Amino acid sequence: MTQQDIDASEAPLIEHLIELRTRLIYSVLGFIVAFAVSFYFSSDILHLLILPFKWATGQDVSLISIKLLGVFLVKLKIAFFGGLFIGFPLIATQIYRFVAPGLYSHEKQAFLPYLIATPVFFLMGAALVYFFLLPVAIHFFYALAAGTETDGAGIQLMPDIEAYLDFVMMLILAFGLCFQLPVILTLLGQIGVLSYDQLKSGRKFAIVGVFIVAAILTPPDPISQVSMAVPLMLLYELSVQAVRLLEYRRKKREAAREASDSTAVVPGKDPS
Repeated sequence: MTQQDIDASEAPLIEHLIELRTRLIYSVLGFIVAFAVSFYFSSDILHLLILPFKWATGQDVSLISIKLLGVFLVKLKIAFFGGLFIGFPLIATQIYRFVAPGLYSHEKQAFLPYLIATPVFFLMGAALVYFFLLPVAIHFFYALAAGTETDGAGIQLMPDIEAYLDFVMMLILAFGLCFQLPVILTLLGQIGVLSYDQLKSGRKFAIVGVFIVAAILTPPDPISQVSMAVPLMLLYELSVQAVRLLEYRRKKREAAREASDSTAVVPGKDPS
């Protein structure tokens, strides 16, 4: 290999590295802007996150902070979480724009729906946590603490604001990621890694795995675990049917292509 060949092979690599650096810069800048906006509105966001506590208890909420920097750390966590959440569309777009030049046109068309579906399913999981699971779980633990008495002395539940925020964010993140199940399985079916028969035969293992994941990620009460396991099983069944539809369309396209090839006229010959 000559020096000219080596220089020619290095040029595309340098161009890819420059493109990667550009996309990373845009992603970081987008995250910083979203972080700053989230930090500015952190008090309002915290108020929204406390609302499920109010719905569950039916009274004004009193949270405490046992650390000198507790409130500041809470604002930082909200800003970081909000920065990732708000900045995700920009970050995902930069990732897509980096890999898009190496994709065929049909691959770009196949990839775009998953880019849109990812935040949609994350929002569905977060909404399930916010409007249903959090009030139910908080009501359960609040009633458990209120019903614990020793010689007429009850236990007054006064949650720490940082611990409460960690609890809420953990549930939202866990459900948001678990709700990516149909996106991941359908994408694997799209590229041919998984098939409808494999997903159908693995249903019993999926049921066991779903309940194990629900037991690990949710609070230790049956309502929360079932609240996560049931939607995950529905999403799994949705993925199975989506992969089945993808395989049906793929076979239909292949059959149409074979039929078109078989009826094609060979150049230079009489079609009769």
